[in-house]
Amino acid sequence: MEHGTFLGDDRFVWGPEGLDEVEAELLGPPEDLKGKDVLEIGAGAAQCARWLAAQGARPVALDISHRQLQHALRIGAAFPLVCADAGALPFADGSFDLACSAYGALPFVADPVLVLKEVRRVLRPGGRFVFSVTHPIRWAFPDEPGPEGLSVSASYFDRTPYVEQDENGDAVYVEHHRTIGDRVRDVVAGGFRLVDLVEPEWPAWNTSEWGGWSPLRGNLIPGSAIFVCERD
Repeated sequence: MEHGTFLGDDRFVWGPEGLDEVEAELLGPPEDLKGKDVLEIGAGAAQCARWLAAQGARPVALDISHRQLQHALRIGAAFPLVCADAGALPFADGSFDLACSAYGALPFVADPVLVLKEVRRVLRPGGRFVFSVTHPIRWAFPDEPGPEGLSVSASYFDRTPYVEQDENGDAVYVEHHRTIGDRVRDVVAGGFRLVDLVEPEWPAWNTSEWGGWSPLRGNLIPGSAIFVCERD
């Protein structure tokens, strides 16, 4: 899935609905981010980390794709960029105050609990981890923005991963299906307490279509799920 151009290069947007962290404050009020050590996981080109840096935070952007991090450099990332697997974070215990992941890492790993345990390890006591993923209900519908995407075509409980292949049959994109219940159990098994589960409503101002997201679908079924978690 390509980065939607409407998300911009220096906004912190949680998903295609356009829910902006400056308004949502899921990591806390922007003024409280100053001086905080924040890890962005599955950062891509580090748009969210750029916004965090502008608030006075000390972000570190991590992604498994070296190419994505090169793009982050090209658009002006002036903070540490780390190429690593989210399931084996190269940081000492208790290195960060906060962690975040906007559609990064969690949907694309077969063992999300491993990632959650790693995030918990590198957070300080009381640290918060907020991550967004495709809302599980969307997998029951065709990935189409128009009327054809409004009829159930698959079981919500089918956990078969979604896979796209190239002409050689090699997987180039894999997204794992988890139900809401699965995600909640993963959070708990990872050692976190679930503080909130946000299902953003589609705002009137957002007229964009991107993949299977659209105002038509967004006004009827949720497209994103955002998990707000804290460690003891």
